[in-house]
Amino acid sequence: MTEIDRLNHWLISDGRLLGDERLIVKGYCEGLTALGVPLARARIAQNYSNPLLSAWGIIWTPEETRRYTVPTTVLSTSAWQGSPFEYVVTQRRPLRKRLTDLDVQAEHPVYAELAEAGATDFLAIPLEHGNGSVQGTSFTSSADAGFSDSHIRYIEDTRYALAAALEPIAMRQSQKSLLQTYLGHGPAEEIDQGHIKRNEHRTVSAAILFADLRGFTEKASSWSESDLLCMMGEYFEMAVSPIQDNGGDVLKFMGDGILAVFNVDDDAAASCRSAVQAAEQALANLRDYNDAAVEKKKEPIKFVVGIDFGRVTFGNIGSPDRLDFTVVGQAVNVASRVQDLCKKLDEKILVTESVARHMAHSIQSTGYHSVRGLPEEIEVFKTREKRS
Repeated sequence: MTEIDRLNHWLISDGRLLGDERLIVKGYCEGLTALGVPLARARIAQNYSNPLLSAWGIIWTPEETRRYTVPTTVLSTSAWQGSPFEYVVTQRRPLRKRLTDLDVQAEHPVYAELAEAGATDFLAIPLEHGNGSVQGTSFTSSADAGFSDSHIRYIEDTRYALAAALEPIAMRQSQKSLLQTYLGHGPAEEIDQGHIKRNEHRTVSAAILFADLRGFTEKASSWSESDLLCMMGEYFEMAVSPIQDNGGDVLKFMGDGILAVFNVDDDAAASCRSAVQAAEQALANLRDYNDAAVEKKKEPIKFVVGIDFGRVTFGNIGSPDRLDFTVVGQAVNVASRVQDLCKKLDEKILVTESVARHMAHSIQSTGYHSVRGLPEEIEVFKTREKRS
């Protein structure tokens, strides 16, 4: 068995079973250097099946092996367009550049960056997966002579085994990222752990946040579809980012409504404070948005938030062939009704007493109010909105 055969065998056996992309790439690159390949840096990219993320990958150097991610927005920039990675992915062909003989100023900026870092030779090759997708991979050398023909042959002769070792991880990464994108982190973890049977559920104590865009029906009838969708995207962004930043999960987009859950370390006080902080940050984002809208002579928008805390149940509900992972419980219903009260009381954020008890001096009672579905009136509180 040749050394190339041994490296290929390791990739499709022990290497693949590591299940760790960093260790696989590290072992592979060290295997190449043991074969005499003067490798200074390798970048192994893998596509995401995700509307928000374009790719993830590993960068190897003799000093470290690290992971990175690439947002989809990069695909519309010069970092991707005209790059060697775009070439190998779209053309499905290798690309070789001797940087010492190249007018780097006339080429894509990546070559100048590599040359400035001391690279003398560059090789990009495609890695093909079983679903037909192509992954971009690059190797650089800082040796005076760069890569020899035999060095390039070693890399090309091992690329299929490298793809075979990484493809299962790439599939799992795509599946996990898609679940998190569409279901939220918590539900994605539940499903990833195998909690996928119909009617399977788990009960936790959590803060429930409902956000709702005011005046949506009127806007839908008077705004163009493109303006409406653009505005909704901006609304969701200004509300969802604070939810995620404060440890919450967005479980549902219901038209112009948002349902989010906060279960921070199974701690009631932390969960309630995180939910309120997320709501306050979202409203701060709204102020900035509306200030800019006025300057641009655009119509401002308004959304409101209701929050309750209590026992809720996560679970799979639906028909035998169509399931939905959702959360149910009285706290969900109450948070929705409290959010409805915002219009009646002309408030932006309202919380229940079970949330207010954890908020010290940052809230103020608005009195007792009837809430549909509850036999008695409940006390509702407004937050003292922080202004930047």
